[in-house]
Amino acid sequence: MFDKLPISSKTEKILTKSLDEAITVEEANHLMNINGADLYPLLATADYLRQEIVGDNVTFINNCNINFTNICTVRCGFCAFGKDADDPEAYILSDEEILAKAEGAVANGAREFTLMGGVLPDADIDYYQHLLTLLKDNYPKVSIHGFSPTMVRDACLVSGMDIKEGFEILKDAGLDTLPGTAAEILTDRSREIICPEKVSVAEWIDAVKAAQEVGIQGSATIMYGHVETLEERVEHIDIIRQIQEETHGFTEFIPMTFMHEYSPIFLEGQSDLGATGTQDLKLYAVSRLMLRDLLPNIQVSWVKMGFRFAQVVLTAGANDLGGTLGGDELSEASGAPDGVDASIGTLSRMVKDLGRTPIERDSKYSEFYPID
Repeated sequence: MFDKLPISSKTEKILTKSLDEAITVEEANHLMNINGADLYPLLATADYLRQEIVGDNVTFINNCNINFTNICTVRCGFCAFGKDADDPEAYILSDEEILAKAEGAVANGAREFTLMGGVLPDADIDYYQHLLTLLKDNYPKVSIHGFSPTMVRDACLVSGMDIKEGFEILKDAGLDTLPGTAAEILTDRSREIICPEKVSVAEWIDAVKAAQEVGIQGSATIMYGHVETLEERVEHIDIIRQIQEETHGFTEFIPMTFMHEYSPIFLEGQSDLGATGTQDLKLYAVSRLMLRDLLPNIQVSWVKMGFRFAQVVLTAGANDLGGTLGGDELSEASGAPDGVDASIGTLSRMVKDLGRTPIERDSKYSEFYPID
């Protein structure tokens, strides 16, 4: 496959092996550090494996983000969204405001509500249960992709219950899938710098496993391009791989490039933040080579990268474009390059321009709706 390409012998050996089996952590670390003529063979290999594993369909979901509050007690160094309770811009949506946003989304064909927000200081499981019941009672056919391991862990502490019991209550109330947020970067060294008040690596793993044990599947994410090393990016992907090998509970892997411009750690003087374009491409490609068909769906965050570069990343091993979003205050606060709302037509055009087929999906990648 690489006979006529000016590629180093080590890279060629790894890429040839990757056509038949997943690469090791050591091999992934090598690929994260390549440059020059080795880059394009890596991208081509990842794209080839994507086609072999999932074909030429590019999926996405018609969804709507409902960020019910921006008040957050866990003030992370990367986040420009969270506010203190006494901040004049702080809010908590009322039931009526939540239903109004949901109604508009359903009228536009939404199949999923993404229910997120800050970590409220006194929120218990009853509060999150209420939000789920509110939406499910009114829109029973729309799935709910909601909360985060940190939010559920803290709510269980307030309620004085085990986290598995908390997830059972939320599942019974209508929680369909769990976002992979709060993972950020799964190394305690970096977490101590960017999110010391959030769950530790071990606590995040315990939380997602607890959710999966009660039947709540969900996303796996990585946020990269801040203070972590290239080796820590690989370590994170390997942790996701190990969990998936054990539980098969993740529906997708979502790399999210760090949007640094308005982040506290950038504004406080931390420099050299944000991944480069080639780093973005390498992370997606290496993810495909590490995860292969164990976790076949790799999602591009167009809201983080912009429409044009997201389209390019679809040629580096990715096969999913996330959702239409219907607004994303978290990314908007960080400076989303192309806004926080996309139409089915916009996403379809990106896909068709690559010669691939746009397909609308549900939250669990179990139902698919072809687009004309």
